[in-house]
Amino acid sequence: MMALFLRDLKLSVRAGGGALIGVLFFTTVVAVIPFGVGPDLNLLSRIGPAIVWIGALLSALLGLDRLFQAERDDGSLDILLMQETPLVLTVLVKCLAHWVATGLPLVIASPLLGLFMNMDEVAIGAVMLTLLVGSPAITFIGAAGAAVAVALPRGGLLVSILVLPLTVPVLIFGVSASYAAVEDPAPFLPPFMFLSAITLLFAVIGPVGAAAALRSAAD
Repeated sequence: MMALFLRDLKLSVRAGGGALIGVLFFTTVVAVIPFGVGPDLNLLSRIGPAIVWIGALLSALLGLDRLFQAERDDGSLDILLMQETPLVLTVLVKCLAHWVATGLPLVIASPLLGLFMNMDEVAIGAVMLTLLVGSPAITFIGAAGAAVAVALPRGGLLVSILVLPLTVPVLIFGVSASYAAVEDPAPFLPPFMFLSAITLLFAVIGPVGAAAALRSAAD
């Protein structure tokens, strides 16, 4: 499993620019918002957490279609299906490697982008913490979509269409927790706990669904 994790980590970084492309897209999405809404710093600080979360969500969708594509192209997907290690565990390891390579850099870049949106230290910390907890859920959800589209020649757009509606709860509770951290009447813990529960739920459902879809595609 460790060898698979390291292999997928290297592939995720090399394929299409990996983390660099995701961070550049993330930066572009967030950086153009001030040009659209104007120079109102108070407005930017109010919408900042939502914009950073939306940018991170869209950036996380970029490389999901390649989650199983390398194994499909070189034929090693059949080996993964036939090995003694449970396929669900293999998918879980691949998801973790993909998140470390593409999702974690977005979390690390979020404080800088928070400064672009005139967010204060508390808001930046809240967004970074919620992204750290919630972004793995996007990868786990995307694993099922990537597995469904793995047999298609151009499944990248299909993966985004399948995954995006399912990530709406992650976005809702991530943004809610971020706003709750800077708004005194709103408690931070309830939406943050819901966000954590969603991540744990999809950490179970996502690999199971992806494994079933991979077996179905192989048949």
